[in-house]
Amino acid sequence: MKFVANKEDLLNGIRIVERATVVKGLQPVLANVLIETAGEGQIKLTATDFDLSIITLISANVEEEGKITLPAKKLGEIISRLNDDLIKLEATDFTATITCKNSKFDIIGISANEFPQVEENIQEIDCMEIETKPFTKAIRQVVSAAAGYETNNLLSGVVCQVEKNVLEMAATDGNRLARVREVVKNHSSDEEKPFEMLISSRVLAELSKISLLAEAEIIKICKEMKKIVITIDKTKIVTRLMVGQFPKYNQLIPQTFPKEASVNKGDLISALERVAVMVNEKNSIVKFEFADNVLKLSGDSPEAGNSQDEIDIKYTGEPLAIAFNYKFILEFLKIAESDEIKIQLNTPLSATVFVPVSDEDYIYLVMPVQLRG
Repeated sequence: MKFVANKEDLLNGIRIVERATVVKGLQPVLANVLIETAGEGQIKLTATDFDLSIITLISANVEEEGKITLPAKKLGEIISRLNDDLIKLEATDFTATITCKNSKFDIIGISANEFPQVEENIQEIDCMEIETKPFTKAIRQVVSAAAGYETNNLLSGVVCQVEKNVLEMAATDGNRLARVREVVKNHSSDEEKPFEMLISSRVLAELSKISLLAEAEIIKICKEMKKIVITIDKTKIVTRLMVGQFPKYNQLIPQTFPKEASVNKGDLISALERVAVMVNEKNSIVKFEFADNVLKLSGDSPEAGNSQDEIDIKYTGEPLAIAFNYKFILEFLKIAESDEIKIQLNTPLSATVFVPVSDEDYIYLVMPVQLRG
C-alpha cells in the first residue's frame, strides 16, 4: 500500500477512529487502526472494541492499494509532530514507513487479516436525519446523568425520541435525571413517524466529540433490531441498540413545588467549589440551607474540618435544609448556559429540580441525601 495525504486530514481521521480502540485488551490488534485503500482518491480508517466501531474516509492520492493495522496511539503521536505538509505512507503486511519532508518513521503493525470484520451496512428502513447542533447540544445536557459505561445496564443508556419536530432526550443513574426537549428540523422522509432509540451514553459522548471534527450540519441515524449506524459527514459509528424497558422518567418529575429559589450560576459554582475543599470525598455531601434570600452552604470531613459559605439568592418559602452530592450539582451548572438557575424544592427528602432560566425545556432532577440528625 502506498498513498499521500494531507497531514490535517490524516490526523483528524486518526483522532476520530481511535476513540473505539482498546489500549489494554486481550487482542493487541484492537489497539490498532485498520488503514486500507478504498478506491481512487480515498483511504478508509477503522477501529473497533466490538461494542463500538468507527469508520471514516479521508482524501488521499492512492499510488498502490493495500491494507495494514497500525497502533492508533503511536500513529497519532507521529502524525501530530510532523510538519504541516503532505505525508507519505508506504506499507507491507507488517510494517509501514511514514515520511514528511526530512522526517521518517518506521512503525511495526499487525496484519490486516487479524482485524475483526466490521459490518457497517444496514437496511435503511428505520432512519432519521437531524440537525447536528441541537442534537449534540442535547447530548451534552443529559449524558452525564447516565450510569457509568461499565455497569452495562439500561441506565448506562440515553433514551432519544423524535416526533415531528420535537427532540426529547433523557438519562438517569437512579440518583439524578436529566431531560431536555428541543425543537428541531426533522429531515426524515417520513416526518410523521416517531423515531425512538435507547443508546449507550458512551457512544453519544463520542459522537458529540466527533461532531467537532466532522463539521457536518446533518446527522443520519438508522437502526435495525440489534444494530444502529450513525453517519456524520464521512464517518460512520456502528454500535448495538440497547433493548429493554427504560424507566418512565417523566413520571418521576414532580408537577408542583411549594418552594423556589433563583440563584446566580457563577456565584453558586464558586461557593460550591470553595465549600467542597473540606468535604468528605467518600460521599461528597454539601448541605444547602435556604432562608431569607440567602443560601448557606456547608461541608465537613471528620479528618479535615468543616467549611461554610453564603450567597445572596431570591427565595420564597419556609426555611429548608437539604443535602446533595455536590458533584451532581456542579456537573449540571457547568453545562447550563443560563446565568440564572431556578431551584424548585419540596421537602428535605423530595426530588429537587434545577432549571436554567433561559432554557426551561432542560431540567435536571437530583435526589437529596438524608441529613444525619
